[in-house]
Amino acid sequence: MRARRSGAPAAILVPLLVLVLAVALWRALTGDAAGPARRDASGGAAEALAALPVREAAPSAGYQRTRFGSSWVDVDDNGCRTRDDVLLRDLVDVRLAPDGCTVLSGTLRDPYSGDEVAFRRGEDTSAEVQIDHVVALAAAWRTGAQELSEDERVRFANDPLELLAVDGPLNGAKGDDDAAQWLPPEGECEYVARQVAVKSAWRLWVTPAERDAMAGVLAGCPGQELPAP
Repeated sequence: MRARRSGAPAAILVPLLVLVLAVALWRALTGDAAGPARRDASGGAAEALAALPVREAAPSAGYQRTRFGSSWVDVDDNGCRTRDDVLLRDLVDVRLAPDGCTVLSGTLRDPYSGDEVAFRRGEDTSAEVQIDHVVALAAAWRTGAQELSEDERVRFANDPLELLAVDGPLNGAKGDDDAAQWLPPEGECEYVARQVAVKSAWRLWVTPAERDAMAGVLAGCPGQELPAP
């Protein structure tokens, strides 16, 4: 009798074990497909670039800056506009207005040139330091952002990962170009890695020319990591 009973638990446990393994395999295969729109990229920049979809650019038809919401919306509800949040993060020796948000002055170590740029808020001086959308909004529109929801595009345009305080004239020279069309004079490895991180996080693709340009840059800096989100 005991010999017969010893097989009963196994008859129950084996199907349960099979079910657990099947669920684990399903989760591994599906990944985070049902997860939130934004996903944090992980791993090295070259690895993350290789994982990005490669497609031709979509038409620019329908693009307007307003498709990404008003400029510098306070998406994190800290009471400060995104532009001032980024200036406070990227500048040193910052002087704030009494409101605790508005950056009045500071010094930028420009990531695109390596130069120090003095910032002083004013009609004739504020543009000397600008906030760059690392993946230009028009370029993002051509590579998948038009498929994001309106709310996602607003959050994209105000994502700290997507924003850097930079030298104003250099930002103007970049315009709406992607990595195949423009690279900064300095810090191109970090620049490309940040673009890859942004595209990975927001489900954007790269064009063949963009992928080749990025891969060429990263080949010169093996082991380049992605920036922290």
